[in-house]
Amino acid sequence: MKIVISANGPDWDAQVEPRFGRAPYFLVVDLTSMTCEAVPNRQNLQASQGAGVQAAALVAGYRPAAVLTGHCGPKAFQTLKAASIPVIVGVEGKVREAVDRYKTGQLKPAKGPDVHSHW
Repeated sequence: MKIVISANGPDWDAQVEPRFGRAPYFLVVDLTSMTCEAVPNRQNLQASQGAGVQAAALVAGYRPAAVLTGHCGPKAFQTLKAASIPVIVGVEGKVREAVDRYKTGQLKPAKGPDVHSHW
């Protein structure tokens, strides 16, 4: 089973990025093997609009069991929801800590986005 975490760096010691759509990296974590693949999100860092939807489409391609992030806007949330991917918001700290909290059931999916649309 895989999860995806928005991160400000490419490894386990990176901080969870508070901005989903403009996260520098998405870390694809395989919870079985405890391996981590860093996926750069360069195309969306400076996007004038649509960063959340494009990031959600990128992440959905990995078919994760959940997405962990600091905050998620309505368009990205809806895109992930349409792909049946639960979104967990309010996640902070290092990626390795977030993974531990997820594995022990401390993190629960959000019912909706936690920020307003920018457009």
